[in-house]
Amino acid sequence: MAMGKVYLVGAGPGDPGLLALRAAECLAQADLVLYDYLVNPLVLEHARPEAQRLCLGHHGTGRHVSQEQINARMIEAARQGQVVVRLKAGDPCVFGCLAEEVGALRDAGVPLEIVPGITAGLAVAGYAEIPVTHALQASAVALVTGHQRQLKAGPPLDYAALAAFPGTLIFYMGVTSAAEWSAALMAGGKSPAMPVAIVRRCSWADQQTIRCTLATVAAVLAERQVRPPAVIVVGEVVGLAPAACWFAERPLYGARVLVTRPGEQVHELRDRLAALGADVLVQPAIEIGPPPDWTPVDAALGHLDQYDWLVFSSGNGVRYLLDRLLAGGGDLRRLGRIKLAAIGPGTAAELAKYHLRADLVPAEYRAEALAEALLNEVACGAGVSPAQAAGTAAPQGRFLLVRADRGRQVLPERLGAAGATVEQIVAYSTIEVTEADVEVRAALTEGRIDWVTVTSSAIARSLAALFGDALRRSRLASISPITSGVLRELGYEPSAEASEYTMAGVVEAIVAAVGQAVPDNPGTSGTA
Repeated sequence: MAMGKVYLVGAGPGDPGLLALRAAECLAQADLVLYDYLVNPLVLEHARPEAQRLCLGHHGTGRHVSQEQINARMIEAARQGQVVVRLKAGDPCVFGCLAEEVGALRDAGVPLEIVPGITAGLAVAGYAEIPVTHALQASAVALVTGHQRQLKAGPPLDYAALAAFPGTLIFYMGVTSAAEWSAALMAGGKSPAMPVAIVRRCSWADQQTIRCTLATVAAVLAERQVRPPAVIVVGEVVGLAPAACWFAERPLYGARVLVTRPGEQVHELRDRLAALGADVLVQPAIEIGPPPDWTPVDAALGHLDQYDWLVFSSGNGVRYLLDRLLAGGGDLRRLGRIKLAAIGPGTAAELAKYHLRADLVPAEYRAEALAEALLNEVACGAGVSPAQAAGTAAPQGRFLLVRADRGRQVLPERLGAAGATVEQIVAYSTIEVTEADVEVRAALTEGRIDWVTVTSSAIARSLAALFGDALRRSRLASISPITSGVLRELGYEPSAEASEYTMAGVVEAIVAAVGQAVPDNPGTSGTA
């Protein structure tokens, strides 16, 4: 069996957007991913679904995997011909046990590649606006460990030399040992008034920056009960940072939002919210699957030339119908003469992914407006007035409606009442999720989630069944008046409603609601 390969990859400090392109390429090839507990789970989305993922835990969790076990697992998998990604938070070359792992792999004859990542000590320059170098104040940077192994060869850190270092000191793993190293620096001549910044979870949504001095850093860490991961910046450059960095000034910074869309559809809403600073959790309330029976769909695809309009009321319908068409050996030429209607811009955008342009998108993204727009189109094409189009005198258009296994009947009823020929096919099913993630449920029950997005009536009903009264501990953001109406029927009052019934509209509604009562910025604090 051919030998596999091990990639030692840096995942960056937290923000998944900081992952290197080469790192993403390695993850896409991986058969096995061994990752640190500090790695952002979103980074793992670059790996194939079938890749095995193994979290190596942490000393404090009780699920710690020793360095010897990690080395043995990498070697074993490589000898079985697997591609292994050893994924480390930050940069594997900075306090990442790189030498131990490289040594073990080389001794075993396993091919390897090292992919650097952005280390947290340097990321603070961009994410906390602390310029770790400065032409007048710091011409050098030292990355220092606050935790040395007892079996370390050679002398311990020379704190007198570090105290005289002409630049910025950045301590890793220095939270629990702050009393020792800060006292040693002051004993070596470092000023007790030297500015210090504690940056916890750099580049994560809940990044926190606490300012203090060298004399007070140990007391502040204890008083605030700061827990790792954190880097501690010591130097005059700390005084150059603004009171609130750009990262903490984003409109949703400090807000925790639960996205409840189906798993394969969370990305757009999640990414929009995260870009504005929100800490985003994901708990699908429904999942999307194939219809219970493909026979009606296949029959309709076999005689598409009999319809004037193919009408989509969701992006899911677009995907499932057109993927079925292509999977059956057909192609888009089957749609040559038929016109396409989409209920909104999101559905139209889904059509565009198949290189199709919607002929009709109503001004208001709801079934009533779509029915009216379709009848007007048919009437205009036949020289009939819009008033006639709303009654039984309207000319018969032939409509194929693509829908889910459940939903409102407004569209077929209104078209049928106007004399149109309407056929409906169920192209996909919606399945309610009955078990919530334990951590999400706990966060919601304890009031630690600020907003829950509700982007369909089906999601509203499923959330009510899934969480019950716990849902009242958060504010609900509804995508439309229809969804808001369902929430009210269930006994929940939405706190925000999108004016444009899209994912962007939901985000705008939350931002507007948060803007009415902006809380004190929790990301920075004054000098201690």
